[in-house]
Amino acid sequence: MIRKALLTIVAAFAMFALSSVARADTVTLTGINGTGVTATISNYSLSGNTFTFTITNTSVAPGSTGTITNIGFALPGNRANNFTLVSSTNSNYALVHDLNATAGAQNLVSSFDLVLTNKVNGNVTFGGGKVSDGIAGGTSATFVITGDFAGLSADAVARSIFARFQAVNGDGSDVAGNPNPNPVPEPMTMLLFGTGLAGVAARARRRRNNKA
Repeated sequence: MIRKALLTIVAAFAMFALSSVARADTVTLTGINGTGVTATISNYSLSGNTFTFTITNTSVAPGSTGTITNIGFALPGNRANNFTLVSSTNSNYALVHDLNATAGAQNLVSSFDLVLTNKVNGNVTFGGGKVSDGIAGGTSATFVITGDFAGLSADAVARSIFARFQAVNGDGSDVAGNPNPNPVPEPMTMLLFGTGLAGVAARARRRRNNKA
């Protein structure tokens, strides 16, 4: 009984620790042209066909500076025209579908399945965007999107995000992406894996005891 209680406590503690790590997950985006611009994707979740995330522009003085004017998703497969922007804390952004959104990102992907871009004079391409309407250094914006996320985890979607910066260090531009697109195992997967190993070990132990 004591051993069983201890195992239960350990399993509960492991679940709590892993869930805490999940809540703290952050994806870092870095500029591909060596300008030093960075951003983070945090507080992201995927529930059915709804993806929620917060993007923070971490490019601030005295380091590299710039404003995020566009956000793109390099999702696998043909998923265009299947997304809707439900809400945004930055009302300047609207969801548009732009399969040829490769401006500044040729070294990373050939196209984006969708783009969040500001609504200025009908400008709906990843190469556009207006600095005054973007996400300035040190500020954040949260977006809720519904669409075809079938077969993807929240981590996979978060790691597919790219951000276009303008007014970089004065008058330049750059695209920041995630240099590590392969997601780490999700907490529940890790927990199930660990539980399976514990079960195998317990069975082996019982067999040894029975033989003795």
